[in-house]
Amino acid sequence: MSIRSFLTAGFVAAAVAGSASASIIVGWTIPTAFPTGTGNVPTGTSYLPPGPNGAGVANQGANFLGSELKAVKALAASTYTSPAGNGSQYAFSANNWSPNDYFQAKFSTLGFTDINLGWDQARSSTGPDEFRVLMSVDGGTSFTELLAYTVLQSGGGGSPGTWSSTTYNPLYSYTLALGAAAENQSEVILRFQNFEAVASAATGSNRIDNILVTQGPVPAPGALALLGLAGLAARRRR
Repeated sequence: MSIRSFLTAGFVAAAVAGSASASIIVGWTIPTAFPTGTGNVPTGTSYLPPGPNGAGVANQGANFLGSELKAVKALAASTYTSPAGNGSQYAFSANNWSPNDYFQAKFSTLGFTDINLGWDQARSSTGPDEFRVLMSVDGGTSFTELLAYTVLQSGGGGSPGTWSSTTYNPLYSYTLALGAAAENQSEVILRFQNFEAVASAATGSNRIDNILVTQGPVPAPGALALLGLAGLAARRRR
């Protein structure tokens, strides 16, 4: 390893240690676009993080194997696209929302405690805004509601901001401690579920991005970038 590589790795490791104490268990940052289509997604199939994943298998984290991100929708006409994320190139977006439709993330937390969740979410002017986070640790037999929240509009009149691939807006970010029930589990299922009583407009969309499950506090965007650099430096050393 060159002196430059050694110094770079050392600097990144020190920066990470000083700015983020979290370990990423699993994460979806939607690093590549996926084909527009209908039906329940996932589309990503890579098992080598960071891989060419849209939705589907996580592209980050120690427990990426066996993970899955998808959307489950009542209407076959629902379409899935990958527009700009919140400070990242792509997000996972769906339209034609019916009551109880949801995004779903599935993953293992084996070997980890102090489990926390972070994610970004936005809607169009006619997309649903009433959501809740549900969690199951028994294979989906039963779910516990952890949080009810409002999804803010991105773009258009009255919105607090517009999602951009180059600028992160913290207004669209959420964090949540998953509690002891999520610790050291072979399978955790999280649903980001629409619970509006009526269907949204057919073109009404909702998008999600930067879903991170961590041990310890969810890192801020800058610290997350450093964590990614630290992993790259480690691979280069090997």
